[in-house]
Amino acid sequence: MNTPLPFNTANRKVQRLVAFLTFIIIQSSLILDNSHAFVTLSPMSQSINTKYARSMYAFDEKGWSPSSWKNAVAKQMPAYENEEELEEAIQTLNGVAPLVFAGEVRSLHEKLARVSQGQGFVLMGGDCAESFKEFHVNHVRDNFRVIMQMALVMTFGSAMPVVKIGRMAGQFAKPRSDPNEVIDGVSLPSYRGDNVNQEEFTPEARRNNPFLMVKAYHQSAQTLNILRAFSTGGFADISRLHAWNLDFVENTEEGSRYRRLAAKVDESLRFMKAIGVDTSKPEFTSVDFYTAHECLLLPYEQALTRQDSTTGKWYDCSSHMLWVGERTRDLDGAHLEFTRGIGNPLGVKISDKCTPEELIRIIETMNPQNIPGKLSIIVRMGAEKLRKNLPGLIRAVQREGKAVVWISDPVHGNTRKTENGFKTRDFNKILDELTAFFDVHNEMGSHAGGVHVEMTGENVTECTGGVSAVTEEVLTDRYNTACDPRLNGSQALELAFLIAERMRLKSGLPPL
Repeated sequence: MNTPLPFNTANRKVQRLVAFLTFIIIQSSLILDNSHAFVTLSPMSQSINTKYARSMYAFDEKGWSPSSWKNAVAKQMPAYENEEELEEAIQTLNGVAPLVFAGEVRSLHEKLARVSQGQGFVLMGGDCAESFKEFHVNHVRDNFRVIMQMALVMTFGSAMPVVKIGRMAGQFAKPRSDPNEVIDGVSLPSYRGDNVNQEEFTPEARRNNPFLMVKAYHQSAQTLNILRAFSTGGFADISRLHAWNLDFVENTEEGSRYRRLAAKVDESLRFMKAIGVDTSKPEFTSVDFYTAHECLLLPYEQALTRQDSTTGKWYDCSSHMLWVGERTRDLDGAHLEFTRGIGNPLGVKISDKCTPEELIRIIETMNPQNIPGKLSIIVRMGAEKLRKNLPGLIRAVQREGKAVVWISDPVHGNTRKTENGFKTRDFNKILDELTAFFDVHNEMGSHAGGVHVEMTGENVTECTGGVSAVTEEVLTDRYNTACDPRLNGSQALELAFLIAERMRLKSGLPPL
């Protein structure tokens, strides 16, 4: 920055701090991003606009329509016994207001385009599966708060914008290995999430009920209203977030890496106030926040797909971003057929089962025009398999010149069952996979673009390890998940500190 700050000093340490803070202020979307994802659009840089504006909105349908997925094989779909009920539920959803709007979706797309070019990092987090009984303002608030705390730490660590996306306001449906569950010789349909059926093991509860999609829509609308209020109403004030982070740090050892990083953030905030930066302005108290969920229940997604009056493109207005899971990403499957025609940013989860050739075909199906920011590759393998398989996938993407965002999902490949039957995940295993993810991208010269975790702001005991010292013996204390185990708030924030430390090295910043 050529214009010096109105502050003269011969102290070299202070001069270095001034330069560092100036860089942070310019780069950090968390601190100085006033584009308000839920309200207005942020302008893209001239270079991105010039190169990609037309391709972002042009699309050759090639036979696509919001219902063309019905001509393909649809895996992981519930069977509804009453077609009239299904049709009534769909007609109801056809007439409801969109949950998100095209302008908001395009705003997220712009940010992801920058990430694909190495100019940002994505943080995706939230519950494994939302539920009706767990829904409460406080639950949404706690999840939002921890994601904001994580983003603050990562922003400071990387000196680059962090794109914040919640697995919220639509993350209900879950794929299942078996369509039926057998207990004591009784076979009933598997629980597929609260927007399909209910968890209780009774014939009435396990009946696939299409009207639950309508109930899920209304809860999603409430969740989005809460998120909009929190993201723009001062709850995300940077000073408040840092104070919450200090609460976490107080529970760590003296001289720990967490305390050293927190001390640097605290020093920076105090210095900014000392030189006259007003941190009470909206730029410091509001943030951009987006939502995403797995594109699984296609009747619901189709019913909420709308055509944008401005561009003529189709958008799935159930969420800003959608991803296709490992079990439904078949090239000839209904889920890829549906997602290839919508204008939303997309993701696809891949494991070690995905070959380089298959990945390229998936990319060309979901993002045929190779638009930056359109497609994220969400990798879930486990550390050992990732080190073996990810280099070949990255090499194929580089060779073909494909624009993607690489995101690590370090939780799904590290799920195990304890002797007493509880599913859990080990914090150290999660950290090992994240370390491998960064290592491989460093070796390949590619950009490690984000992390996708299942977490909650509540003090649950579902994953073992971390500073919260959860052991197998205490899993039963607060094992509240209706699906897979989640990192609790302390574990999630600890992970953010460790990611920030790694990102500092990549950004050329000195280690703590």
